[in-house]
Amino acid sequence: MAQESICDRSKYTIAIIGAGPAGCCCAKYLTDAGLNVTLFDKGKFLRTILPTGGGRCNLAHAEYDFKELAKNYPRGEKFLYSVFSKFGTADTIEFFEKIGVKTYTQEDNRIFPISNSSKEVRSKLLSSIYKKCTFKNEEVLNIIPPMEQSENPDTWDILTDKRVYTFDYIVIATGGHSGYKMLENLGINIIKPTQALVGLTTKEDLSQLSGVRVPNVEVKVGKTKVYGDLLFTHHGVSGPVIYTISSIFVRKEFPFEIIFKFADFKYMPQYFLEKSQMEVCNQLKPYVPKSLTKYILKTLGKDPDIRGSGLGRTSHQKLLDTLEYFKLHINGKMKNGEVVTCGGVDLKEVNPKTLESKQHQGLYFCGEVLDIDGFCGGFNLQNCWSTGYLTAQSIINRLM
Repeated sequence: MAQESICDRSKYTIAIIGAGPAGCCCAKYLTDAGLNVTLFDKGKFLRTILPTGGGRCNLAHAEYDFKELAKNYPRGEKFLYSVFSKFGTADTIEFFEKIGVKTYTQEDNRIFPISNSSKEVRSKLLSSIYKKCTFKNEEVLNIIPPMEQSENPDTWDILTDKRVYTFDYIVIATGGHSGYKMLENLGINIIKPTQALVGLTTKEDLSQLSGVRVPNVEVKVGKTKVYGDLLFTHHGVSGPVIYTISSIFVRKEFPFEIIFKFADFKYMPQYFLEKSQMEVCNQLKPYVPKSLTKYILKTLGKDPDIRGSGLGRTSHQKLLDTLEYFKLHINGKMKNGEVVTCGGVDLKEVNPKTLESKQHQGLYFCGEVLDIDGFCGGFNLQNCWSTGYLTAQSIINRLM
């Protein structure tokens, strides 16, 4: 009986536009169910997974309560309740185990393949669908919905840079950078995409600090506080804590102030500073990098190599106050530096239980093309795996 069901399903054709993480995950579940799937992508298939996690591929985050997991998405939290309740972190681990990718969890709860290789993840995932899918290395230019066709009023047409194809169902998995024009042509509302999880540029010249990392920094914008590692760049600030800030305040107007607290110096004995013959930058080395102390000393009009005994009590206090209240003025985002985008298909357009378009029956969305984005730590790939699964399962259920 099960075999008969699979044979019946094989006559249905599904196009997945976009062979990124979400599209390939969706294809895996659809082809496992015996459906006829064609993957379209104008570039290298599953190429976008290669730089993730610094090349190590941060597959997911070890949060197993779906509501707690959803809190890590500034856009899409409540929408994801239904999605994550059907496919969460444990399901992701199981999915990759089944295709031969074993995982481990770091102390910070980030989940990686044991190989620490995005290349391995790409290879195993593509291998799992390679003989079951039809791959088309073509650019999709337009989608023509049912009822706008005279010959096949119940099917969809896809126009690529090479020819026209006809399908029963369409899955949009184009990511956060393309494909929006053809969706707007279908009347789908698009929230204007913009950079998220991106480095920020500053009014202040921080070029002499470029490459300096400071761990576990408190960062404050208005009443919002976040913690994480900071990286100074030639044009501003970056690193995990800045990615979080850029995500939370993704559409905040520039310029705005950002305040860093590098350590709590309130109880540092004054004699430790005032009577020491050590250079001040060496005295504070256990708390902040030497180059940062030297930078602040210069802004205070002091010799960067001054000794503790040569710095008066007032200047000492100014230095410590600055390290606890280090203010910068953010004037923009770093170009071409985003890890992910926010914006995309308006979630009001989509049924959260099936990921099907509310306007067009048979049209589905998964991955970053939706107006969903998460913080660093495996959350954005989790969105891809979960929405890829739910899209596939919705189509499968429809054909049962």
